Amino acid sequence: MTVAPPRPPQSQDRDAVRQDGLIAPAAPPRKKRGSPLWARLTVVLGTLLMLGSGAGLLGSKWVIASATGAITQDNLIGDTKKATTGKGGDPLKGPIDLLLMGVDARKRWAVDDLRSDTIIVLHIPASHDQAYLVSIPRDTQMQVPAFAKNGYPGGVSKANEAFFHGAQNGGGWAGGAQLMAQTIKANTGMSFDGAAIIDFAGFKSVIEALGGVRMCVDQRVKSKHMVWVDDKALFLAEARKTGKPTKPIWHEVGCKNMEGWEALDYSRQRYGLKNGDYDRQRHQQQLIKAMAKKASTSGALANPLKATGLIKAAGQAFVLDTGGVPIQDFIFGLKGIAANDLVLLRTNKGTFAGNGAGRETITPESMEMFKAVQEDKLGEFIVNHPDVIANEK
Repeated sequence: MTVAPPRPPQSQDRDAVRQDGLIAPAAPPRKKRGSPLWARLTVVLGTLLMLGSGAGLLGSKWVIASATGAITQDNLIGDTKKATTGKGGDPLKGPIDLLLMGVDARKRWAVDDLRSDTIIVLHIPASHDQAYLVSIPRDTQMQVPAFAKNGYPGGVSKANEAFFHGAQNGGGWAGGAQLMAQTIKANTGMSFDGAAIIDFAGFKSVIEALGGVRMCVDQRVKSKHMVWVDDKALFLAEARKTGKPTKPIWHEVGCKNMEGWEALDYSRQRYGLKNGDYDRQRHQQQLIKAMAKKASTSGALANPLKATGLIKAAGQAFVLDTGGVPIQDFIFGLKGIAANDLVLLRTNKGTFAGNGAGRETITPESMEMFKAVQEDKLGEFIVNHPDVIANEK
């Protein structure tokens, strides 16, 4: 099902002029909700959004601060942090842009031998009534700046390799994230208010705490990472150690409630899909939204014990940088966003834009989209380019 184009932010809620000269009327105003639906802490692939209902969640900022104490925080954006955000420099009174990076940190890999194959920008306009997810293709050719922190001299590489270069020579995850943020800024112009690094392996427990999530498989695809062994799903390396016969895992077309391992495995597939990594980007965005919906409808956020456990599980799955804003202030500051306000956008219209050397470029339209993020005019851009909205099924 294709999502209707969202309206521009409230400050720009008027008829917009399309590129072809026609007038595109803005969507009618959204009806006011009977009770506030407000943003919660991210447990979803790095978003800083967990969306639910009930104004009295956990009762107070103090309880939320206690629950979020297990979350690791670090400086992930370095000097790419916006100079000011909103009037008086208050980061919660203007547009918010967060850089989300997904890594697969299994034990056999060293901390400095990781690439960020998932790169997502979360944009929240100044109106704080919508949220957008924009993916950066992993194979995009980018100019990676020099990084004084670990002596990296700079060079040309794929977008996902910037994290690797920053993590070398003692840079660690923070160095990887900082160089990634610098690379995205240098090549797209986007800068950030905060960031999160998501460990896919640690995310399984979060989905399990939610009781699984509903996902819709749009293409039959074979897992490249896991197989069945005695009706148990195991990673290939684990399966080989058993010495037992294996059977392939196929993700069949249709909608179903998926367990943690299944949802994560499906969202990681790119081989065998029509649009390869672009389909994977879309599926990962869908997983984010599915987790947000499940959190808001399962009652977990209205139960202090369940909510605290969920947030603590999330704390084991990611490293967070809120740009100096206390986590609880982030949660209470984003009051106008609900799960259905999360809009998924496609870079390069969801197809490979090769440069002839096995790497990708960013199309002019997508560069316009990135500029709209910087200028907080993404709503207007979508009115003129409705085909950038991803099909959610």
